[in-house]
Amino acid sequence: MDLVRLSQLFSSPRPMGLSVLQCLDPLRARWAGAREGPAWLRAMGPTGPTSAAFSSLRSQLPLWQGSQKNTHNRSSDLSQPSPMANQEEEEEESFGTLSDKYSSRRMFRKSTAQFYNLRLREQSVKEDEENELDPKPWEGRRNTPYWYFFQCKHLIKEGKLAEALDLFERQMLKEERLQPLECNYTVLIGGCGRAGYLKKAFKLYNDMKKRDLEPSDATYTALFNVCAESPWKDSALQSALKLRQQLQARNFQLNLKTYHALLKMTAMCADLRMCFDVLKEMVHKGHAVTEETFSFLLMGCIQDKKTGFRYALQVWRQMLSLGLQPSRHIYNLLLGAARDCGLGDPDVASMLLLRPPEEMVLLQPPEGRRRARRAAPAGMIDGMSASLHVETLEKQLFLEPSQALERPQEPREASVSSEAQPEVETKVDPADTALASWGLEANLLTLGAVPPAVVSFGTVTTPADRLALMGGLEGFLGKMAEHGLRPDIKTLTLLAEVVEPGSPAESSLLTLLESHQVEADVTFFNTIMRKKSKLGDLEGAKALLPVLAKRGIVPNLQTFCNLAIACHRPGDGLQLLADMKKSQMVPNTHIYSTLVNAALKKLDYTYLISILKDMRRNRVPVNEVVIRQLEFAAQYPPTFDRYKGKNTYLEKIDGFRAYYKQWLKVMPAEETPHPWQKFRTKPKGDQDSVPEAAVDGGRRGR
Repeated sequence: MDLVRLSQLFSSPRPMGLSVLQCLDPLRARWAGAREGPAWLRAMGPTGPTSAAFSSLRSQLPLWQGSQKNTHNRSSDLSQPSPMANQEEEEEESFGTLSDKYSSRRMFRKSTAQFYNLRLREQSVKEDEENELDPKPWEGRRNTPYWYFFQCKHLIKEGKLAEALDLFERQMLKEERLQPLECNYTVLIGGCGRAGYLKKAFKLYNDMKKRDLEPSDATYTALFNVCAESPWKDSALQSALKLRQQLQARNFQLNLKTYHALLKMTAMCADLRMCFDVLKEMVHKGHAVTEETFSFLLMGCIQDKKTGFRYALQVWRQMLSLGLQPSRHIYNLLLGAARDCGLGDPDVASMLLLRPPEEMVLLQPPEGRRRARRAAPAGMIDGMSASLHVETLEKQLFLEPSQALERPQEPREASVSSEAQPEVETKVDPADTALASWGLEANLLTLGAVPPAVVSFGTVTTPADRLALMGGLEGFLGKMAEHGLRPDIKTLTLLAEVVEPGSPAESSLLTLLESHQVEADVTFFNTIMRKKSKLGDLEGAKALLPVLAKRGIVPNLQTFCNLAIACHRPGDGLQLLADMKKSQMVPNTHIYSTLVNAALKKLDYTYLISILKDMRRNRVPVNEVVIRQLEFAAQYPPTFDRYKGKNTYLEKIDGFRAYYKQWLKVMPAEETPHPWQKFRTKPKGDQDSVPEAAVDGGRRGR
């Protein structure tokens, strides 16, 4: 067919063009039955555009060349569907389905800057984790596990536990990819034990077992030690008991060091009865009882604040009866028991501490057991006698008051009781009252019978009374000299806490520093200063500051906090704050809390406002104690009625309440740091942190 006629056919009405397409391409015949035909035909229109296009082509090209090109283009267009046709088909198929994606959303929330920062932080954490999964290849010198062992040990000795953990976990395991040894884990668990990092220590222990490494005795010793040093005693006790059950199930034999660590754990986290359970097991396994064993028993005695001092004296006597030599640490523990613990029931204490051992019928082992002990072989005597000593001591410690009242009649004439009794009732002349008050007549640290003049205990309530039972200051130091020991600064600091305030013994402590050649520290002087401040002697406390300067000791914040205890007048408290500002020292929350307490006792609201203004000026964060004090100061008394009468003390409470309300809005709150935060290898930065209150508030809102 001629191309000219073909163009005329296409310039004719639409049905003829469609019939021609059906003849040219039967495969496209379905297009002709459509409602409006294909898209490229609709684009050409029924008339006009097609003829104009062909006429322009005929005018520009030769007849044979133009017809050839048109034929080629038509055939290619008819053989392939147009992209516009496919797009329209997709639009027809998806018409009305887009609303399903939006109709399911019922709520629309606005995003905030805090949530946006939180998403960015989570994204950065994920990126860091991905980077950790694909560590960079190690390019440095290849080291051995023993080299890492000594490096971690050196860092732990310097107090750099976080650096030691990072060196082991990042460089050794991830970068160099070395197989660790048992010593690598043990040294890190030991470092965590000294710091009380319980969670990390057991995580290393579990990782150690997953690598099929056999833990040693030092590993279990470090694990029990970390339980003893943990700040959370309940969870530490559960972890230690679970570990002990696992070792018993495996029939693992503990050595003496491990038993001592277990004994320390029970002393710090449990009670004295559990300590004796461990002690009896240790003796039953054949281990010798040493001076260190009794030191852990004394730690358990101190945990009992009601009867711990009597327990400590009994443990001391049992240690001396076994022929063990006490150490300076033992004496320091005795002073700690005298400072923190009470004597308990006076009747039971009198029967156990003042009567000679031969009269303790109830506490002697049975005759059959004594006969068996005499008939035992020479190799079995030590273990059996130690077991009997432990059982006897346990009976003496946990003796009930009803058993103490059922004692036999005393043959001594000096056992007549009296109504009013001093600390220790003795037969002394009035001229020797000062001597008796120093406790030189009766020293319970001496093993043997108490002088017959001593009848029973009287009122023993203060630490000075309990020190008098140990011979007083001179008697206690004399007992140390008998065992060849000299006091250190810790011993003298504990003595400063337990001596009578304002007594000659307190004044002689500075002389003892020179006589025993002990170098004093700021803690020793802070202790003496605190006792003077509690008596209200501000000038006496300030008199110690030149002594500190003469010895080259720099006062710390605790020094000024002790001085603040004696600042009962507004002028003294404000002068203290001014002196600290001159010394370029910023007061902490404890100093302000002490000053607020002094102002609160006198209901001096003007003084309170001055303290709060200085606290706001220095931007010192507020803790819960200060808030509780100020809330109490802002409350009206229950019987206060301003219309009934005039109260000079409460005239300015309204002004204080108004200022306190505005003060709370601008003051920062003190955040208690987590005890394990400083040991974490990757602490969170402050620059990309989100306020926790805002995040928690947003979560609660959602």
